[in-house]
Amino acid sequence: MVDLYALVEQSIAGLEVELVDVERAGQGLLRVTIDREGGVRIEDCEAVSRHLSRVFEVENIDYARLEVGSPGTDRPLRREADFRRFAGERVAIRLREPFEGQKAYTGILQAPEAAEAGAAEAEPVFGLEFEAKKGETQVLHFALDEIERAKLDPILDFKGKKR
Repeated sequence: MVDLYALVEQSIAGLEVELVDVERAGQGLLRVTIDREGGVRIEDCEAVSRHLSRVFEVENIDYARLEVGSPGTDRPLRREADFRRFAGERVAIRLREPFEGQKAYTGILQAPEAAEAGAAEAEPVFGLEFEAKKGETQVLHFALDEIERAKLDPILDFKGKKR
């Protein structure tokens, strides 16, 4: 059995996009989610779709439909690089084990300073600055293995500009 995620990641490496997720859905749907600095364009989705169609034919990957898209505003965060890239952004996290009786937190993501080259470092500890019950700001420190899931959680304003 082919590791589909690894195959897709390796196949699109030269297309200047980042693989976020590969999902097999019902009725033969194969959903590939990509991202890039500055946001995904329709041209990126088209290029990845054309490229993967050929790769899947050569590798004999069974699927009925291929869907390539962007992760949207609530992009999942999975790898250390994701957490570092989106430091300073509003995120929602769910812990594997509760901290002070709570598993779900929303706040501003803080990344640790980059490790010096050649320095052997333990797993990095990230922070999440959130507003506590009494209106004060607290920072929750966590390692990536303590996270069940995490995603961007931007505040969207659909009111627009007033004239």
